[in-house]
Order: sequence, then structure tokens, then C-alpha cells
Amino acid sequence: MFTASDTLHQHGAAHPAGASGAMILQEMGLSFTPALEREMRPLYTRVADVIPELEWASFAPYIKAINILKKEKNAVILAHNYQTPEIFHGVADITGDSLKLAVEATRVDEDIIVQCGVHFMAETSKLLNPNKTVLIPDGGAGCSLAASITGNDVRALREAYPNVPIVTYVNTSAEVKAESDVCCTSSNAVKIVEGLGVPRVLCIPDEYLAQNIALSTDVEVIAWKGRCEVHELFTPEELQQYRKDNAGLKIIAHPECKPAVLAEADFSGSTAAMIKWVTDNAPDKVLMVTECSMSDNVAVENPNVNFVRPCNLCPHMKMITLPKVLEALVYEREAIEVEAHLAAKARHAVERMIELS
Repeated sequence: MFTASDTLHQHGAAHPAGASGAMILQEMGLSFTPALEREMRPLYTRVADVIPELEWASFAPYIKAINILKKEKNAVILAHNYQTPEIFHGVADITGDSLKLAVEATRVDEDIIVQCGVHFMAETSKLLNPNKTVLIPDGGAGCSLAASITGNDVRALREAYPNVPIVTYVNTSAEVKAESDVCCTSSNAVKIVEGLGVPRVLCIPDEYLAQNIALSTDVEVIAWKGRCEVHELFTPEELQQYRKDNAGLKIIAHPECKPAVLAEADFSGSTAAMIKWVTDNAPDKVLMVTECSMSDNVAVENPNVNFVRPCNLCPHMKMITLPKVLEALVYEREAIEVEAHLAAKARHAVERMIELS
């Protein structure tokens, strides 16, 4: 019987970086045989509309291997809504937006957390689980928002705006969180801002999220000029054209889009709120103005809804693949560590967010 430790023993010394996902599958004796095809058919039936059968033949052995190794390693996989369907529906144990993943990370019993998302999400899981092993399948999976601001920037803001609370989007590094008063996500930002009971806040780093928060509260919101490289691509003119081309189309948008884009939408909210809106309203035709893979993931659960897809992909989210998830589980590499002097302060900002929301 294959175990992960067998592979480590066989390949660890000869291959310092570890065997590839394909080699691990070979060691496990897994390939897309007729028997595996029959075993995996119920899962494929669920995702057949969003995963071509040709691609499924390459995905299925990885899904089988990962689900075996999760049990062997006492691991849990957290996947963001922007992950591809084979990860989201095939191997994830917990799925959701940044807030849900942050909350659920505090509740897991497993020894290992594999974060299928970007680096700041894995850091957040580590902050909330300092005694657990937190892995990210590709440590290079970054975020344009997280890269837009540093701890030094936040310290400079605090000097420029003394006594003004700093509300920091979770799409930031632990260093930035550590310099902040409280974190927020797109789903709880207004509640967090108003819950502070002050007339003025700094809301960093997403410029458009801050502008959209300002439209929903009487609190004065000071913004930073960070942007999501996916959401900033959408334009009001693009949405107007989609409406002309698709009679009866409903448009729902993420608040990381510019306010003029949200003004063209029928609804705006976090990824969790967008999913709920589709489920509750069951529109005949909908366009989700956010990262492309989310439409695929939501379509699996809402087969009677027609999704119009403006396919803007996050290049960082797409760095997470099934072979990398398998390799992370086997070798427990790309483990997240947060320096102790940052961890306590950053953890406080995240925990305060969870308390306020």
C-alpha cells in the first residue's frame, strides 16, 4: 500500500525538490483506467458542464490521490471561490470567500491546512492556527492588492492621520495587518467601518472598495490607491454592451470594481453574497462581474441558470493546480511561517474583524 512517506523515502534524497505530481501518481498506481472512470463518474456528472471530458481524464487520478492523502496526512483543504472547478468541487473540504475561510480556519481539527488560494489567505490561516502546519501549493501565488502596500506605508499613514483607525482589507500581508487596527473583507467592510463608532477611517488598500464603502455609510472613508488587477478591468461600457446583447440579463458585481461599474449592476456584494443572490433569485441569465472561475463553480450548483462569462482570470489563483496540491501534501512544502513579532499584532486585527462581524 502506497503512503506519502514511501514517496519521501524513495525520492527525497535523489530529488531534493521532490518527485513531480505525475511521478507520485505513478507510485500510487493511479491512472485514468476504466475502473477509475466508473468510480469517479458520479463526481464528473456534477461538473460535466464546466469540465470537458478530455480534461477530466487528466484530473481524475489527481483528485483520487489527493483525497486519499488528505486522510493519511490528517489534512483539510480550504479553497477560495476563485479556484478552478476541479479543485473547488473535486478536493476542497471547505470553500468560500475570504471571510468564511478565515472563520472556518479557526474551527478545523486537522493537523495540516492546505490553502488553495493566494499567499495572504494562507498567511491568515497561519495567524489563526499558529500551531498547525499551513501549506500553499505555490508560494508565488500573490495578489496585486497585497503588493500595493507595505508596513512602512501604513506607518506613514498613521503619522499623516493620527487617531484615525486603520481598517485593512484581508487582501494584505501579515506585515500590513500587524500595523492595522482591524481587518475587513468585502462582505463585512461596511459593518466593520460603522462598528468602530468614529467619524473617519482609513480603508486600505483597495481604492474602489473604499469608494464603494463610502457610498454606503456616513463615515468619512480615506482610500489608498491599490486595485485588484482582475476587477479593475471591468468598465461600465462593457456591462452596457452585455445588456444589449443579452435580453433579460441580470448583472451582479464585486465591490472591488469601480463605483461606475457597480452603478450598472443589479446587485453588488462579496463573492459569498453573489452566490447567495444567484441561488435565491435563480435568474434566467446572469453575468457575475468578478473572477472567471467563480461562474463555473456557481453553475455546478445552479444548473438552470445561464451564465454569461466575461472571462477575466486571476493569474495568481491559477497558479494553484492539482499536481501542486498533491505535491504539497506529500512533501509538506511551501509551509507558511509568520515572524513572531508580527503574528500577535496581525492576529489581533483578524480576530477583531471576526468579533465585529
